Amino acid sequence: MDSSENSLRVDILVIGFGKGGKAVAGAMARLGRRVVVVEQSDQMYGGTCPNVGCVPTKALVHESNHRRPSDVPQEWYERAVGEVHKITSLFRQGNLDGMNSLETATVLTGHAEFVDDHTVRVDAVTGAVTVTAEYILINTGSTPVIPGIPGLRDSKYLVTSAELIHRMDLPERLAIVGGGYLGIEFAAIYRRFGAEVTIFESTSAIFDREDDDIAAVAEKILVDEGIRIVTGANVTEVRDGDGEATVLFMNDGREQELAVDAVLAAAGRRPATEGLGLAAAGVRTTDGGAVEVDEYLRTSRPHIFALGDVNGGPQFTYISLDDSRIVLDQLVGAGVRATTDRVAVPRTLFMTPPMANVGLTEREARDAGYRIKVASQPVAEIISMPRAYVVHETRGVMKFVLNLETDEILGATLLSVDAQELINVVSLAMRNGIKAGQLRDAIYTHPSSTEAFNDVIGAIVRTDES
Repeated sequence: MDSSENSLRVDILVIGFGKGGKAVAGAMARLGRRVVVVEQSDQMYGGTCPNVGCVPTKALVHESNHRRPSDVPQEWYERAVGEVHKITSLFRQGNLDGMNSLETATVLTGHAEFVDDHTVRVDAVTGAVTVTAEYILINTGSTPVIPGIPGLRDSKYLVTSAELIHRMDLPERLAIVGGGYLGIEFAAIYRRFGAEVTIFESTSAIFDREDDDIAAVAEKILVDEGIRIVTGANVTEVRDGDGEATVLFMNDGREQELAVDAVLAAAGRRPATEGLGLAAAGVRTTDGGAVEVDEYLRTSRPHIFALGDVNGGPQFTYISLDDSRIVLDQLVGAGVRATTDRVAVPRTLFMTPPMANVGLTEREARDAGYRIKVASQPVAEIISMPRAYVVHETRGVMKFVLNLETDEILGATLLSVDAQELINVVSLAMRNGIKAGQLRDAIYTHPSSTEAFNDVIGAIVRTDES
């Protein structure tokens, strides 16, 4: 690599060690390109997912589900967090070692800021380094949004999701501000660990993106677990006290309060662009603060790309991975792959049992003008799915929205054991034009969750047949 004591000239510079950026960096280094990856924290090699996101949170889902009533909550939680820390440390070191093992790759730890559209200054722990690159990838991810509730930002009881999963003490009383995916997942996790959990949601309902029948089943699961859900809640203040915080909120026209040991801000995440000096590079951002990109993930400077959460797309690790494929196609491929190629992209909410979706809901399909038929069954009534009984998890429901004329699968919502895996089968079928009848009549292993499709898709509960 062409370098001096405090400067480097390379082919590819990646700012941020996330999923998409590291995938491109590794691929290009293996092709012999000179690559630098900059990560500002030595606790974030590999990005959000293995350190403070998917891996630790889903590991905590697993650990919390194995706590028995006789297990002391604090002891079980402390043991579980310790185990999770071992996993994240292993992944973090593996990501660093994997990149450093590539002959033409260098990892710098420190904050990066653009000097111009080809040059970045890195305040590395070993001293300032100037990196000049032919291509630059911005892969800095996102940061938690802290609502502007009086007293919240300055409260010593405020925690972000990353902070909460790193503390060894289990909060006995946890308030969660925000009833989206993050809030619901953490509510389910910490309730199962033994905490008293209250979700404050400002809208009239959680699961408001789901059809009413799905939302009712999902909310009942949470409530039956002992989670308190306060919808239409206007949190007006968080007030620190002696050993606890008081959450003040308006609900049903009355001012109420709740004493808690921790307040989790779960109001979403925003693209992490602060301090990057994007203006110096001529890189435009959107009104929402994301790096503006086209369908090929090029920014307003064609040699600069943005991957992952920072470009304002869906905040999923697998989308960041697909971003890397698009960028690699631009750098060393045919240059035709684009974000517009994506269809039937699934998503999963890791409550217990998990809820996974793909495509359109019933409401969305009707609003789009489709004539439809709806197939749906409670998991407990699916005869062809004995696995649910074998693993003692019969809660939930499966639902398919089908095109009445063509038998095309328009969408599905699976609230069931193994839903995070089943949804991938449905997504693959949708992407490849597999009709609902084919999925219904396919041969699946037994006993498995997939064979539920043999029953559910035939269980038509509503039709627009005229």
